[in-house]
Amino acid sequence: MSKALLRHIRLSPTKARLIAREIQGMNAELAIASLEFTPNKAARIISKVVASAVANGGYDAQDVVITSCRVDAGPVLRRFMPRAKGRATPIRKPTSHVFVEVGTLKKSEQDKRTKGSKRAGKEIAKEQKSAQIESKEFKRVESKDSVVKSQASKSKGTESKTTKPKTTTAKASKKTEGEGK
Repeated sequence: MSKALLRHIRLSPTKARLIAREIQGMNAELAIASLEFTPNKAARIISKVVASAVANGGYDAQDVVITSCRVDAGPVLRRFMPRAKGRATPIRKPTSHVFVEVGTLKKSEQDKRTKGSKRAGKEIAKEQKSAQIESKEFKRVESKDSVVKSQASKSKGTESKTTKPKTTTAKASKKTEGEGK
């Protein structure tokens, strides 16, 4: 884990914190690339501090993640602007301290990022299991259908054409029920 600190930079801490929150937890190379195209004074400054933190640790920017990016308030430069009737209004020129800390990912964290979270892994396993079950059921149904078809084809060959299959209708079944009473 390596650190870089830039102190007394003429930059409003509230404006710089907006950029600092965006890059926290990002890959250093990705953060530097995105800050390069952000049209902000804070983005250019924070980009340089991130690059300095990576260089301080002797890392490659692809291999590290920004673990902490903090912008603290520095001293305020107080100036005055003359106004009408001999008055003066204060002008505040804030400064800030930018602190960036980068570190490598642990082996377990790298696995999580590449394979997804544990929940996603469990969902994938469930989907695979249900797909296996469905394929087994399909094979069973398919095999039952083939057995039924083969039996039907055998019975067609032995069956005479003069006999008709028995069919019962709703009316016939009602008559037989009524006759029993």
